[in-house]
Amino acid sequence: MESAYIMPDKAHYGLLKGKKGIIFGPLDESSIGWQIALHAYNEGAEIAISNVATALRFGNIDALSKACGNAPLIVCDASRDEDVNKAFLELKEQIGSVDFIVHSIGMSQNIRKQMPYEELNYEWFMRTLDVSGISLHRIVSSALKNDALNDGASVLALSYIASQRNYWTYSDMGDAKSLLESIVRSYGPRLAKRGIRINTISQSPTYTKAGSGIPGFEQMHEYSDLMSPLGNASAEECAEYSVTLLSDLTRKVTMQNLFHDGGYSSMGATIPMIRLAHEVLHDNDLAERVSLDDYKPSR
Repeated sequence: MESAYIMPDKAHYGLLKGKKGIIFGPLDESSIGWQIALHAYNEGAEIAISNVATALRFGNIDALSKACGNAPLIVCDASRDEDVNKAFLELKEQIGSVDFIVHSIGMSQNIRKQMPYEELNYEWFMRTLDVSGISLHRIVSSALKNDALNDGASVLALSYIASQRNYWTYSDMGDAKSLLESIVRSYGPRLAKRGIRINTISQSPTYTKAGSGIPGFEQMHEYSDLMSPLGNASAEECAEYSVTLLSDLTRKVTMQNLFHDGGYSSMGATIPMIRLAHEVLHDNDLAERVSLDDYKPSR
């Protein structure tokens, strides 16, 4: 059986040859950050990997480090100013200033505990916003203060369509992703003076450890796949796209939220889905099983 940590034989283009970068948040081989790290390394980049201490201690990140040329592992809680500052000081000691930063960080205790949106624990809510959104601001600000980000660099964060649309069970993470995208827009012109770009990728529902903890995720994934003309994009495909945004091929792309979702975000409805909805509306037993009455519009 092929190792999960070794990329299969495929074409590489050297898009990141001579570049250095840091990826915040890879957890395991299912995570998008993990795949971005592998692809960046295989495209010629020298990278460092960062996560919280517990993830480094109990996860498989040592294996990722080895697969990426013994990439340095930097302990950092991106919700703590002092941690982020120390991380960039250590980064400069280990590999020097960088040409790209990847933010692949997100968590919600409210989702983990399946709290209804109307009954959010506000302490957890603030933690969601801090870890999943404000941490990007903290990372970029600290990189600038420590002169750790080179001219012409690229900053990339991972978002989701729930930042702009309502996805019921995505709860306060939708608010956090909205904040994340707003930070990208606010920072864009300020970074542009040095030719630095900053963008988000809005990825398909992806089977990651974080994503699969969302109530109803399997149904969300299935529905999105049916509605997307090209089907859902995988974590590996997202990593391939990410590499282009870290490369010099996208020097004039900034302040964008770029949908990488097989066309899902531009679809209205497909004929099979319309027919399926019609059947449900006229099948009382099925409508009751899916709690359709709870979501009917008020008249």
